[in-house]
Amino acid sequence: MLPAGITVLDLSAYLGLTAVAAITINILLGLMMAFRYSPVRNWPHHRFNYFRLHNWTGYFALAITLLHPLPLLLNKSPKFRVLDIFYPVHSPQQPLENTIGAIALYTIALVVITSYFRIQLHRRTWKAFHFSIYLAAAALFYHSLFTDPDLKGAPIDWLDGGKLFVESCAAIILVTSILRARHARTKVRPTSKAQQQANLGT
Repeated sequence: MLPAGITVLDLSAYLGLTAVAAITINILLGLMMAFRYSPVRNWPHHRFNYFRLHNWTGYFALAITLLHPLPLLLNKSPKFRVLDIFYPVHSPQQPLENTIGAIALYTIALVVITSYFRIQLHRRTWKAFHFSIYLAAAALFYHSLFTDPDLKGAPIDWLDGGKLFVESCAAIILVTSILRARHARTKVRPTSKAQQQANLGT
């Protein structure tokens, strides 16, 4: 029984926005590890295991992403079947956007499962799977931005509260990822120069 004033479509939309938040937090925690961020030296100035938090936000993101489309099975019009949820190529509304959403779900599942078995996998193989989280995020953001939450095919309201939230999350990840790439380049350049000097000395 849903609270008064909340429809099945509202519930699906809220779960989708929660999934976007979970993926954003998960990627930011991963980027913090890449930056070698220390919560002891920096804010909040006390020790906590944000590697474990990174893992749990991944599990939470997968669970919420799985739950997100399920309320559609209770929607009366348009009517969604179980097949339309897990293979939405022929879903009754917005099949392209829903298919991209399914790609996001399956990619998140792939990242979470391979991370669970990261010890058994070679590091290079695991990292290749792990970096596909960016593909999952891009697919999830596309699905969230271009889907009409009322399933009526209405034009996109880019200033809608939900859309603004997704846009903000996408901008945060984009900016942080660019900073991460620049940080990686500055670490590689000194090593390259030192190697060149060593080669000239031999």
